Amino acid sequence: MSANFVERSEFMVILYTSPGCASCRKAKQWLKDNNIEFVEKNIFTSILDKDEIKYILSRCENGTEDIISVRSKAFTSLKKDINDLSLNELVDLIQKNPSILKRPIMISKQSLVVGYDSDEITTMVPPELRNIISDSCTSDCPSFELCGSVRQECTECC
Repeated sequence: MSANFVERSEFMVILYTSPGCASCRKAKQWLKDNNIEFVEKNIFTSILDKDEIKYILSRCENGTEDIISVRSKAFTSLKKDINDLSLNELVDLIQKNPSILKRPIMISKQSLVVGYDSDEITTMVPPELRNIISDSCTSDCPSFELCGSVRQECTECC
């Protein structure tokens, strides 16, 4: 799979997971519960290609610290300084040692979310759908007292 896959599929989410990862299971369930189309990739059974890794790295706002778990046993056992690696060396390292990646990683055309955070994961909802949701709750809505006031607080503070 190449980075073009994400670009072509505007609302598709790619969910990078590993077996036994509780946060990965939560993220997967959240996507299902919210009817968000996604493709799951187990980082241990499907080898990430170099372009895919470069694309993920290019989407990180804070550099490698967004997706590399440098304090993990898997990374420290490699005895590498991440700052000494070229981009190609880093890509090779990730490809050969996918366990150094933080998980889950969710990526869409609009967002990159690493780990499971109940607030951050909402960025996986397409903007068009977020607008529909925010416009649909009016004072006639039975839940307006709760969600309308929360939305009002958010617009006042931002």
